[in-house]
Amino acid sequence: MNAAELVGLLAEPERLRVVAALALGARTPDEILEASGLPAKDVASALRRLHSGGLVEDAPDGYLLRSELFKQVARDATAPPVVEKLGYADPKVEQLVRTFVRDGRLVGLPGQRGRRRTVLEHLVTSFEPGVHYSEREVDTVLRAWSEGGPVDYVTLRRYLVDESLLDRDGGEYWRSGGWIDV
Repeated sequence: MNAAELVGLLAEPERLRVVAALALGARTPDEILEASGLPAKDVASALRRLHSGGLVEDAPDGYLLRSELFKQVARDATAPPVVEKLGYADPKVEQLVRTFVRDGRLVGLPGQRGRRRTVLEHLVTSFEPGVHYSEREVDTVLRAWSEGGPVDYVTLRRYLVDESLLDRDGGEYWRSGGWIDV
């Protein structure tokens, strides 16, 4: 059964009420009648359709809802997570950067200097080599990276300068390190 078939089975309000009654513990037709508040012919029709669709099964004391089927359909319907490819040849570097950068945002910085530098080298690619930027322009770029994250843009700017990835003089910044995509 797939998600569309399950939704089709639950599309009728009577069948949905019968499923709800079963989910709440009703087992026999009388319990289902009482819990659902439906007429006997509607309960019988819904049970036949749900049984033929595989959502309800016979049990010694009446009927059982196949709750594992719901779980399986939900698992099958869930799309696998999209893994953003960042373009690194080394899978270890790719994984490290992916750990700290998600959806174009910095979600943290590693405490270890070497790992932090790797993440900072990724961030510095936001700046074009040979172009001079004002402090306001640098802050704008770094704010976008740090928005909603634990590291503020001022700290990022300081780390980039300290790691010689950005140089500054007279209120201007320029990219001075990191790898260049060719």
